[in-house]
Amino acid sequence: SRNQETEADRLGLTFMAMAGYDPHNAITFWQRMAAQGNGQQQPEFLSTHPAEDTRIQKLQEMMPEALKYYKPMGK
Repeated sequence: SRNQETEADRLGLTFMAMAGYDPHNAITFWQRMAAQGNGQQQPEFLSTHPAEDTRIQKLQEMMPEALKYYKPMGK
């Protein structure tokens, strides 16, 4: 479901931050995915996954929490 996907995104963002990867890269990734789709996406209510725009917005909302765990690799 979309809620499970959002929870997976939250956990992924936190885990990548804890591993030393910049969590901002998750947003960059989904922006690229959205650009590849050329706006040809089925309506969100028909999908089990959030729309890219929704996903990006949620990731931005989750970012402050993820950044609490972020320490760049090698530092």
